[in-house]
Amino acid sequence: MVDLVVFAIIFVASYFGVGYFRRWSAQNEFVAIPNERSSHTEPVPHGGGIVIVIICLIAYLGISLYLPGTFSWGYFSGALMIALVSFLDDLYSITFPWRLLVHSIAAILVILDVDTWHGITMLGHISLGNIGYVMTFIWIVWMVNSYNFMDGIDGLAGLQAVIGSVGWLVLSYLLGMPAMFLFSGVIAAASLGFLIHNWSPAKIFMGDVGSAFLGFTFASLPMIARTIANKFPDLLPIAAVLFVWFFLFDSVVTLLRRAFRGEKIWQAHREHLFQRLVLSGLSHRRVTIFYGVLAWVLCTIILLSVEFREDIEIAILPVVIILTSALLVILAKRGVLS
Repeated sequence: MVDLVVFAIIFVASYFGVGYFRRWSAQNEFVAIPNERSSHTEPVPHGGGIVIVIICLIAYLGISLYLPGTFSWGYFSGALMIALVSFLDDLYSITFPWRLLVHSIAAILVILDVDTWHGITMLGHISLGNIGYVMTFIWIVWMVNSYNFMDGIDGLAGLQAVIGSVGWLVLSYLLGMPAMFLFSGVIAAASLGFLIHNWSPAKIFMGDVGSAFLGFTFASLPMIARTIANKFPDLLPIAAVLFVWFFLFDSVVTLLRRAFRGEKIWQAHREHLFQRLVLSGLSHRRVTIFYGVLAWVLCTIILLSVEFREDIEIAILPVVIILTSALLVILAKRGVLS
């Protein structure tokens, strides 16, 4: 009951905090001007994700004090670095190499503090050895940028944040990780407070500060959780990937398509699958709901599989294949893959 009260307070703080920041942004002309990557046509206040960052990091400190031994200096310092460089990018536009350098340093800090993916439990146990360091580094840096890439239409990044963090909340409960349970609930409540303002038609955008922070957070959670998990620690990397599977799928497919066409993959564009669905005539709301439903179904199957812990691979793999195929069918019927 106390947890629900805390989450409710977080939600209210986020909702009113984003509302205040939206008015401040409009008054100070801190707005997103439409460009070649944009799916909007008029300037909209942005940077509202700073509210999510502030609430989550303050709550993270509080949780760490309440439950000693759960604080990760690598995550906290890395999150601060990424939030700062991303907020500066929202304000002044920082070149990609400098942002990538900060993302890389943040990833290294997490690895130095809480280590890496040591193994994966999927179709048997797979020990990663030293390659785990490389995989963890790529995973964190890619998630920071992938989440930023996918923050391109109203509500999409916010809804994924709510669904993904609720998935982590339930998983933390099932695996007996109270600190992760509380922090996941905070992320969900803060993201939901923002999402109300960002739902189509959006009154404010998340900005790089919010999307990069959320990407870094979702990438770091399996490593942080591994240090405090009472059971099945090697399930955490798989759960982490699948909780954001459709964001990863969209960003990787888009990157490969552009690379094969010889395009400059670091330049702004509107080639993501979700953007092409919008360009094909679907509304922001319908595309966001479609991605959200896919993510919610997959999260539910993952959690049921963990709960019953019987043939988890047999339960999850067909669902991933079916849901991904459903996305591909919709994309093909809309002419997005042509």
